[in-house]
Amino acid sequence: MLTVIGEALIDEVLSDTAPRRSHPGGSPLNVAVGMARLGRPVQFVGRFGQDAYGALIAEHLKANSVLNALPADNLPTSVATATLDPAGGARYTFDLEWTLPGLAEALPRLLEGTTLLHTGSIATMLSPGSHEVLAAVERAHTQATITYDPNCRPTIITDVSYAREQAEKFVRLADVVKASDEDLAWLYPDEPVETAARRWLGMGPAIVVVTRGSQGPWAVAASGTSQIPAVTVTVADTVGAGDSFMAALLAGLMDRGFDGAARRTELQKIGVGDLEAILAYAARAAAITVSRPGADPPYRSELL
Repeated sequence: MLTVIGEALIDEVLSDTAPRRSHPGGSPLNVAVGMARLGRPVQFVGRFGQDAYGALIAEHLKANSVLNALPADNLPTSVATATLDPAGGARYTFDLEWTLPGLAEALPRLLEGTTLLHTGSIATMLSPGSHEVLAAVERAHTQATITYDPNCRPTIITDVSYAREQAEKFVRLADVVKASDEDLAWLYPDEPVETAARRWLGMGPAIVVVTRGSQGPWAVAASGTSQIPAVTVTVADTVGAGDSFMAALLAGLMDRGFDGAARRTELQKIGVGDLEAILAYAARAAAITVSRPGADPPYRSELL
């Protein structure tokens, strides 16, 4: 079982060339949906309100066979407004509520059978919910593989020193970390992104992956480095591309039996051949996502 902890929200997508559209999103929610479409049992631990937007999120989870682990609450559902540039790139602004009251009491039930726990993005940075997420990761570490994607949002967390400190707390607990080159350039502006990734590897993860847009993904592990070229596609927009990459990265690891704390030593020894194959699988998933509008990750059949 994969457990994903993090934010769910509604993406309001604005463009000069298309009508306004609203659809469920949030990086962790997108990863959960992406994993479910790749054939893995997934539960999502997040929050949304008892409003029309919350109903959209609940239906989206149900339609994609993702178990919604917590009931809707009385706060408004969070909203992200994505403004697309002419090339399809997205710039975000946010109206957020992030807290998970009662998570600590529910954790024993939620973690039962969990072999991989994923988190990241706003959920790991924005208080008060970030404290609850960190405590959940610490508790899950003894039983599950931990994966993390900082997915930095400088318009929300403007203090880079705080963001760096917070990201490193999760990196030290993680087995697999994925970050974009933009994330690392913002967190560590005075050094190459590969140097920052290697430092993160030294904090404990088995794998650190860097997505680099048109340059293709690059990864470092104890066995060495791997990289592949980006898949060439016609871009509709980039919404959800990194999340589809993350979902397929996790699916590739689980397909090879690397999930579960008991497999932590084997994951530390992953070879560059396996790593390259997993990167290629994840890159194909991201390419399919950018070829169509919105956060619309591929199904397993599309990647076979």
